Amino acid sequence: MTVKNAFYAQSGGVTAVINASAAGVIETARQHPDKIGKVYAGRNGIIGALTEDLIDTSLESAENIAALRHTPSGAFGSCRYKLKSLEANRTQYERLIEVFKAHNIGYFFYNGGGDSADTCLKVSQLAETMGYPIKAIHVPKTVDNDLPITDCCPGFGSVAKYVATSIREAGYDVASMCATSTKVFILEVMGRHAGWITAACGLASEAEGEAPHILLFPEIEFDEAAFLARVDECVKTHGYCVIGVSEGIKNKEGKFLSESGLKDAFGHAQLGGVAPTIANLIREKLGYKYHWAVADYLQRAARHIASQVDVEQAYALGKAAVEIALEGKNAIMPAIRRLESSPYRWDIIEAPLSEVANVEKFMPREFISEDGFHITDACREYLSPLIQGEDIPPFKNGLPAYVRLQNLPVERKLPPFEV
Repeated sequence: MTVKNAFYAQSGGVTAVINASAAGVIETARQHPDKIGKVYAGRNGIIGALTEDLIDTSLESAENIAALRHTPSGAFGSCRYKLKSLEANRTQYERLIEVFKAHNIGYFFYNGGGDSADTCLKVSQLAETMGYPIKAIHVPKTVDNDLPITDCCPGFGSVAKYVATSIREAGYDVASMCATSTKVFILEVMGRHAGWITAACGLASEAEGEAPHILLFPEIEFDEAAFLARVDECVKTHGYCVIGVSEGIKNKEGKFLSESGLKDAFGHAQLGGVAPTIANLIREKLGYKYHWAVADYLQRAARHIASQVDVEQAYALGKAAVEIALEGKNAIMPAIRRLESSPYRWDIIEAPLSEVANVEKFMPREFISEDGFHITDACREYLSPLIQGEDIPPFKNGLPAYVRLQNLPVERKLPPFEV
């Protein structure tokens, strides 16, 4: 087999464990020097490929690459950028081939969510549409847990552990103050269309009356009257009410409660914060004192409380991506298959990218309680294994000790290119 270099890049919102997948890719590639020369990382995702802004990971020590396993965020920079179709922008694809040829790249590993799977699928088709041989493998990642086929998505288990922990701790706080102060606490979590992270908040409630008392899912139409009645009932019964809410909940007209009117880089509606909207509704209609918080970047960056299962799966999928490519396969995403829930057992299967790209996996209705305000036992059975175990990073001076790579550039060989 002719030795070819590999391209690896990170895309979309980063997570606490995306770098573990990077470590899996790079360390596995280094074990096959007879087939893979160097791993070049794209600075800021696919943009790095288009602009020939490549990072030579071979210049990083084995210790630093290994330390990626416990370092959050995207070590090489990420982006929100989706390749247009070949018909709409052939120039982009011609540029990719120029860059790949100039740097002898025969493997393409793209680490991201649904939109990234679409980009990877398009790159995988270069051989057929433009005559350039390349093996393109998608490495799954998304805190939203909304990729199809795979049992779960790397990044989600750690976010689930973080939000369940945070809402439990906040619940204890409110319970201690509710007699004379705050009656309602609202935690807003990520989830535009799928309520998996909101559902994870529900793991904190293991007995009657424990927080959170109410969960609001994107899959369930927001009913203002029913919601307010439940809040009032909770306060009168328990003395307080803790609520977990997805950023993507919609009213009966199908409009996001928090829609700002802006669009993000992928053309999705920019959401502006649903927690204060809910809080103001409670104040105006019920008059209860409240506090609210938005987990935002904290939930996806919290490596200090990462799920051990999540870390192990993220690394394993990065490793599997390289092994699949070395088998000569193309347009594949390694995916988690659940074999058993208790004890949790899983293995890795191959999912065709044509069945993954641009497909969202929503919460099944049987995972949401009949009244729409909490999770069911079936949902708890699904979620619980994903937050198990602790993979605590090393600490120094009382703080997590994360690695910063050198990210030394590869010498450019081509003229500049505007993205």
